[in-house]
Amino acid sequence: MNIKWLIASVLTLAGAGSLVALNGNGDQPQPDTGMPLAASTAALSRLAADTTLTPDEQNNIDVYQAASPSVVYVTNTQLRRQRFSFNVMEIPAGSGTGFIWDESGLIVTNFHVIYGAKRIEITLQSGKKYDAEVLGSAPEKDIALLRINAPEDVLTALPLGDSSNLAVGRKVLAIGNPFELDTSLTVGVISALGREIKSLTNRTINNVIQTDAAINPGNSGGPLLDSHGRLVGVNTSILSPSGANAGIGFAIPVNTVKNIVPQLIEHGRLYRPVLGVETLPDSWARRWGIRGVAVISVEQGMPADKAGVIGAREDRRGNIYWGDIIIAINDEPVTDQDTFLSQLEQHQPGETVKVTTIRDEKIHNYSVQLATPRD
Repeated sequence: MNIKWLIASVLTLAGAGSLVALNGNGDQPQPDTGMPLAASTAALSRLAADTTLTPDEQNNIDVYQAASPSVVYVTNTQLRRQRFSFNVMEIPAGSGTGFIWDESGLIVTNFHVIYGAKRIEITLQSGKKYDAEVLGSAPEKDIALLRINAPEDVLTALPLGDSSNLAVGRKVLAIGNPFELDTSLTVGVISALGREIKSLTNRTINNVIQTDAAINPGNSGGPLLDSHGRLVGVNTSILSPSGANAGIGFAIPVNTVKNIVPQLIEHGRLYRPVLGVETLPDSWARRWGIRGVAVISVEQGMPADKAGVIGAREDRRGNIYWGDIIIAINDEPVTDQDTFLSQLEQHQPGETVKVTTIRDEKIHNYSVQLATPRD
């Protein structure tokens, strides 16, 4: 250590009425930093005076300012009967985030945000409030579509991105209302792609985006944006023992939402094609040690019936003989109801698929043209 520099520093600090900084033992001066105190102070002063934004900071600001008018606050109100008077009261049951899908008043949010709601209120960034109607919902994908009756000039839709172009490491931004702190911005990167999470109905949501952008209670239903301000996902949940952000959040890809919204507009629900079979619930399949989806019965005149699929049968003594047990669709494994429905959702009515089953310890392959579901 330069003893002359040390003495000069001590004298300078003493003259200013300050103390010499000590290490953890309290009896030795700190190591030489290689920079005189005066020079260090001058450098800090220059940094403090510099108000120039970095390109990344400017990008965060630009995306936030462009996207935040499209982000809405969703309030879920439910009815509760008072314990002693039995009067029915409206009480807030939860809140979350949503965003404007288009200028006709369509709002996208998570299904779990509006689950059980008697009344749903949407608050725009301007503070204007509107009652919303549920146009449709897909609980198995945790997506709900709402509509508000608001003038087009107060509605700004988010531009849609393409989640198939995402890559691990790309910057993403989340805007939402965590802990009822409206229109908050967090920034991170895509941590992983192709994750799986469970919905309220215990169905698997596939191809989910994992991000380290902070997502907390209240962020649900809000947009996940790329650095161009385009929607790439819908924030849906966090993985944390405490229920607060732990650096692992999930978002449903925008391409999945693009496929769901038209179905909810037209049908109010997901519109998956059907085989025309009744299947054994998973709980009973586990009891019987069945791996796959057992066909209990086949609806007459439906695709499975025309293809020759056989259901379970019972003899006069009550003995049950299993028919076809579906184990694959287009060579993709089917292990339970979840994978069975997920496979069907990848196809449209009218498409022909190969259904592989096992019956009497033999493999059977059927060519089945999927049908339109009956309402």
